[in-house]
Amino acid sequence: MNTGEILAMASYPDYNPEKYSEEYDANDTTGKYVNRAISSAYPPGSTFKMVVASAALDTGEITTSTLINDTGVYPYGDNQACWYYRSYGTGHGYLNLTQAIKYSCNYFFYDIGYRMGIDTIAEYAGYYGLGKRTGIELTGEERGTVASRESASNMGYTTWYPADTLSAAIGQSFNEYTPVQMARYISMVANGGRNVDVSIIKSIINPDGTEISKEEIENYTKNTIGTENELKEDLNISEENLDAIREGMKGVTSEAGGTAYSTFSDFDMDIAGKTGSAQTGVEGEAHGWFVGFAPYDEPEIAVVVLVEKAGSGGNTAEVAKKIMEEYFGMNSEKVTEDKNASSSIESVR
Repeated sequence: MNTGEILAMASYPDYNPEKYSEEYDANDTTGKYVNRAISSAYPPGSTFKMVVASAALDTGEITTSTLINDTGVYPYGDNQACWYYRSYGTGHGYLNLTQAIKYSCNYFFYDIGYRMGIDTIAEYAGYYGLGKRTGIELTGEERGTVASRESASNMGYTTWYPADTLSAAIGQSFNEYTPVQMARYISMVANGGRNVDVSIIKSIINPDGTEISKEEIENYTKNTIGTENELKEDLNISEENLDAIREGMKGVTSEAGGTAYSTFSDFDMDIAGKTGSAQTGVEGEAHGWFVGFAPYDEPEIAVVVLVEKAGSGGNTAEVAKKIMEEYFGMNSEKVTEDKNASSSIESVR
């Protein structure tokens, strides 16, 4: 997470690499030859809210103690309502930023997004490396798209409306990012805003035992397959502001009412997380996200899970939990030595 080293990466459906040459089908429609982790971009939904929170705090639009009253339906835009209102007929009431992340309150983020405007939101998305290639040493990395006036214009839209800003503020509109970009973004939330150099290469050793420098590896991959980390700088944001954001992410998993609390309530470690349900334009086919890092106090890993058409982000949290359990050895059974066991040597004939 601090180093940018990819510990595990998976895409499904997949194929048998041993039979790739004989089974490859150029007309395949399942997408099994696409590495979704780097080559497919998706709307991030509510997992984008930490970007908007960073922008609002860093620009002074709000403070960590600012309260916004979620009354249900936001008065500007195009009748946008908080998901809570659609489910329960009422708003969340007064919330500060940390609580808004915990409860994933759309109204709160509509409001701070409306105050800031799309240009500021897009600027901070770029600071986190969203819409920028990570430079991972693989072909086919997608850049993704940051919701902005420019991206709208590129797609043929002539006017940017207030409702577009509200949609962008909760990770919809033209926002589309790859899971590996999201992993870098979450790593930066966890590590204080430091840029990470995403890589699947830990080291390369020459026959004489000397190690090839990181710079030489980067130059080689850039010249041969065109990969390059397009994020050049750290995000300079105060620890106080990041703490408020991270505390909200902790509430998602560890406090009643958090959107992933039901999954992590029995977890033996404090972690930070955020769920996201990204609309696809088809009713009932929202993509599900979970992003997070662990442990909360001294982060070691960032985890991102994206399940196409999962219905909601809550449905992906269980996958992230199993990944963390495996990484931290929580699935290991205690092995004890049988001191009374006898040894034997078999003869081989």
